[in-house]
Amino acid sequence: MKLYDTPLAPNPRRVRWFMAEKGIEDVEIVRLNLMEGTHKQPDYLAKAGLPNVPALEMDDGTTITESLAICRYLEALYPEPNLFGRDPKETALIEMWTRRAEMLVATPLMIAVRHLHPAMAALEQQAPEVGEHNKTGALKALKVLDRRLGESEWLAGDRLTIADIVAFIGIDFTRMIKLVIPEELKNVHRWAEAMRARPAAKAGMK
Repeated sequence: MKLYDTPLAPNPRRVRWFMAEKGIEDVEIVRLNLMEGTHKQPDYLAKAGLPNVPALEMDDGTTITESLAICRYLEALYPEPNLFGRDPKETALIEMWTRRAEMLVATPLMIAVRHLHPAMAALEQQAPEVGEHNKTGALKALKVLDRRLGESEWLAGDRLTIADIVAFIGIDFTRMIKLVIPEELKNVHRWAEAMRARPAAKAGMK
Protein backbone atom coordinates (compact mmCIF):
# COMPACT_ATOMS: atom_id res chain seq x y z
CA MET A 1 0.00 0.00 0.00
CA LYS A 2 0.98 3.61 -0.55
CA LEU A 3 -0.12 6.60 1.52
CA TYR A 4 -0.03 9.90 -0.35
CA ASP A 5 0.81 12.39 2.34
CA THR A 6 1.91 15.94 2.98
CA PRO A 7 3.57 17.50 6.05
CA LEU A 8 1.79 19.99 8.33
CA ALA A 9 -1.75 19.53 6.96
CA PRO A 10 -4.09 18.17 9.65
CA ASN A 11 -6.01 15.51 7.71
CA PRO A 12 -2.88 13.60 6.65
CA ARG A 13 -1.56 13.97 10.18
CA ARG A 14 -4.62 12.12 11.48
CA VAL A 15 -3.63 9.08 9.44
CA ARG A 16 0.04 9.29 10.43
CA TRP A 17 -0.91 9.53 14.11
CA PHE A 18 -3.36 6.63 13.74
CA MET A 19 -0.69 4.49 12.10
CA ALA A 20 1.79 5.39 14.82
CA GLU A 21 -0.64 4.36 17.58
CA LYS A 22 -1.04 0.99 15.86
CA GLY A 23 2.61 0.57 14.99
CA ILE A 24 1.89 0.30 11.27
CA GLU A 25 5.20 0.54 9.42
CA ASP A 26 4.66 -1.40 6.20
CA VAL A 27 2.82 1.32 4.26
CA GLU A 28 4.93 3.28 1.79
CA ILE A 29 4.71 7.05 2.31
CA VAL A 30 4.66 9.23 -0.81
CA ARG A 31 5.06 12.92 0.00
CA LEU A 32 3.22 15.55 -2.06
CA ASN A 33 3.95 19.28 -2.04
CA LEU A 34 0.63 21.12 -1.87
CA MET A 35 2.25 24.50 -2.34
CA GLU A 36 3.62 23.30 -5.68
CA GLY A 37 0.27 21.80 -6.64
CA THR A 38 1.40 18.19 -6.96
CA HIS A 39 -1.98 17.06 -5.62
CA LYS A 40 -3.58 18.61 -8.72
CA GLN A 41 -1.41 16.84 -11.28
CA PRO A 42 -3.19 14.49 -13.73
CA ASP A 43 -1.44 11.34 -12.51
CA TYR A 44 -2.51 11.96 -8.92
CA LEU A 45 -6.05 12.96 -9.87
CA ALA A 46 -6.35 9.77 -11.92
CA LYS A 47 -5.77 7.81 -8.72
CA ALA A 48 -7.56 9.92 -6.11
CA GLY A 49 -10.38 11.43 -8.19
CA LEU A 50 -10.11 14.70 -6.25
CA PRO A 51 -7.17 16.94 -5.32
CA ASN A 52 -7.39 15.70 -1.73
CA VAL A 53 -4.66 14.50 0.61
CA PRO A 54 -4.29 11.99 2.16
CA ALA A 55 -5.05 9.14 -0.20
CA LEU A 56 -4.39 5.45 0.34
CA GLU A 57 -3.61 3.31 -2.70
CA MET A 58 -4.28 -0.37 -2.01
CA ASP A 59 -2.29 -3.21 -3.48
CA ASP A 60 -4.96 -3.81 -6.14
CA GLY A 61 -4.84 -0.16 -7.25
CA THR A 62 -8.04 0.92 -5.47
CA THR A 63 -7.49 4.38 -3.99
CA ILE A 64 -9.49 5.97 -1.18
CA THR A 65 -9.36 9.49 0.17
CA GLU A 66 -10.83 11.00 3.36
CA SER A 67 -8.76 10.52 6.48
CA LEU A 68 -11.42 8.71 8.52
CA ALA A 69 -12.21 6.30 5.69
CA ILE A 70 -8.51 5.48 5.45
CA CYS A 71 -8.29 4.96 9.21
CA ARG A 72 -11.34 2.67 9.20
CA TYR A 73 -9.77 0.56 6.46
CA LEU A 74 -6.49 0.33 8.37
CA GLU A 75 -8.39 -0.56 11.55
CA ALA A 76 -9.86 -3.57 9.73
CA LEU A 77 -6.40 -4.70 8.63
CA TYR A 78 -4.66 -3.92 11.93
CA PRO A 79 -7.36 -4.36 14.59
CA GLU A 80 -5.19 -3.74 17.66
CA PRO A 81 -5.03 -1.52 19.54
CA ASN A 82 -8.69 -0.86 18.89
CA LEU A 83 -9.48 2.79 18.12
CA PHE A 84 -12.99 2.61 16.61
CA GLY A 85 -14.92 0.45 19.09
CA ARG A 86 -15.11 -3.14 20.30
CA ASP A 87 -18.91 -3.58 20.45
CA PRO A 88 -21.98 -1.78 19.07
CA LYS A 89 -22.40 0.55 22.07
CA GLU A 90 -18.75 1.57 22.24
CA THR A 91 -18.57 1.97 18.46
CA ALA A 92 -21.59 4.29 18.53
CA LEU A 93 -20.14 6.39 21.36
CA ILE A 94 -16.81 6.74 19.57
CA GLU A 95 -18.60 7.68 16.34
CA MET A 96 -20.68 10.28 18.19
CA TRP A 97 -17.66 11.95 19.77
CA THR A 98 -15.67 11.76 16.56
CA ARG A 99 -18.47 13.56 14.71
CA ARG A 100 -18.76 16.18 17.44
CA ALA A 101 -15.00 16.69 17.53
CA GLU A 102 -14.82 17.07 13.77
CA MET A 103 -17.90 19.20 13.14
CA LEU A 104 -17.81 21.45 16.19
CA VAL A 105 -14.08 21.93 16.73
CA ALA A 106 -11.63 20.47 14.21
CA THR A 107 -13.20 21.59 10.95
CA PRO A 108 -13.92 25.17 12.11
CA LEU A 109 -10.38 25.52 13.44
CA MET A 110 -8.88 24.20 10.20
CA ILE A 111 -11.00 26.71 8.26
CA ALA A 112 -9.83 29.46 10.60
CA VAL A 113 -6.18 28.67 9.92
CA ARG A 114 -6.73 28.52 6.17
CA HIS A 115 -8.32 31.97 6.18
CA LEU A 116 -6.10 33.67 8.77
CA HIS A 117 -2.55 32.43 8.17
CA PRO A 118 -0.77 34.37 5.39
CA ALA A 119 0.95 31.29 3.96
CA MET A 120 -2.43 29.66 3.32
CA ALA A 121 -3.20 32.29 0.70
CA ALA A 122 -1.45 29.99 -1.77
CA LEU A 123 -4.23 27.44 -1.23
CA GLU A 124 -7.25 29.52 -0.26
CA GLN A 125 -9.03 32.66 -1.44
CA GLN A 126 -8.87 34.06 2.05
CA ALA A 127 -11.65 35.91 3.84
CA PRO A 128 -10.51 36.95 7.33
CA GLU A 129 -14.09 37.33 8.54
CA VAL A 130 -14.70 33.67 7.70
CA GLY A 131 -11.62 32.72 9.70
CA GLU A 132 -12.65 34.77 12.71
CA HIS A 133 -16.21 33.44 12.64
CA ASN A 134 -15.02 29.84 12.64
CA LYS A 135 -12.43 30.49 15.33
CA THR A 136 -15.04 32.04 17.61
CA GLY A 137 -17.47 29.18 17.07
CA ALA A 138 -14.86 26.52 17.74
CA LEU A 139 -13.74 28.19 20.98
CA LYS A 140 -17.35 28.12 22.20
CA ALA A 141 -17.65 24.47 21.19
CA LEU A 142 -14.53 23.59 23.19
CA LYS A 143 -16.71 24.00 26.29
CA VAL A 144 -18.57 20.86 25.17
CA LEU A 145 -15.31 18.94 25.05
CA ASP A 146 -14.25 20.38 28.40
CA ARG A 147 -17.45 19.17 30.08
CA ARG A 148 -16.99 15.72 28.60
CA LEU A 149 -13.34 15.56 29.65
CA GLY A 150 -14.44 16.41 33.19
CA GLU A 151 -16.33 13.11 33.15
CA SER A 152 -13.87 10.93 31.26
CA GLU A 153 -10.12 10.77 30.81
CA TRP A 154 -10.56 10.53 27.04
CA LEU A 155 -13.32 11.85 24.80
CA ALA A 156 -15.12 8.61 24.04
CA GLY A 157 -14.28 6.47 27.04
CA ASP A 158 -11.48 5.03 29.12
CA ARG A 159 -8.83 4.94 26.40
CA LEU A 160 -7.60 6.99 23.46
CA THR A 161 -9.69 6.56 20.30
CA ILE A 162 -10.00 8.15 16.88
CA ALA A 163 -12.18 10.85 18.48
CA ASP A 164 -9.20 12.13 20.50
CA ILE A 165 -6.95 12.12 17.45
CA VAL A 166 -9.44 14.12 15.38
CA ALA A 167 -10.06 16.67 18.12
CA PHE A 168 -6.44 17.19 19.15
CA ILE A 169 -5.02 17.54 15.66
CA GLY A 170 -7.63 20.17 14.84
CA ILE A 171 -6.72 22.09 17.98
CA ASP A 172 -2.98 21.66 17.55
CA PHE A 173 -3.13 22.94 13.96
CA THR A 174 -3.99 26.38 15.38
CA ARG A 175 -0.42 26.78 16.61
CA MET A 176 0.06 28.33 13.16
CA ILE A 177 -2.15 31.26 14.19
CA LYS A 178 -1.01 31.19 17.83
CA LEU A 179 -4.51 30.50 19.13
CA VAL A 180 -4.68 30.42 22.94
CA ILE A 181 -7.10 27.94 24.51
CA PRO A 182 -8.94 29.70 27.37
CA GLU A 183 -7.32 28.94 30.72
CA GLU A 184 -10.64 28.01 32.31
CA LEU A 185 -10.93 24.96 30.04
CA LYS A 186 -8.81 22.99 32.49
CA ASN A 187 -9.99 19.58 31.34
CA VAL A 188 -9.08 20.37 27.73
CA HIS A 189 -5.63 21.51 28.85
CA ARG A 190 -5.10 18.33 30.90
CA TRP A 191 -6.16 16.13 27.99
CA ALA A 192 -4.07 18.09 25.46
CA GLU A 193 -0.96 17.60 27.58
CA ALA A 194 -1.67 13.87 27.69
CA MET A 195 -1.99 13.85 23.90
CA ARG A 196 1.29 15.74 23.43
CA ALA A 197 3.04 13.22 25.68
CA ARG A 198 2.14 10.25 23.50
CA PRO A 199 4.91 8.89 21.26
CA ALA A 200 2.49 9.09 18.32
CA ALA A 201 2.37 12.87 18.71
CA LYS A 202 5.96 13.09 17.51
CA ALA A 203 5.41 10.59 14.70
CA GLY A 204 2.38 12.54 13.60
CA MET A 205 4.47 15.66 13.08
CA LYS A 206 6.88 14.09 10.57
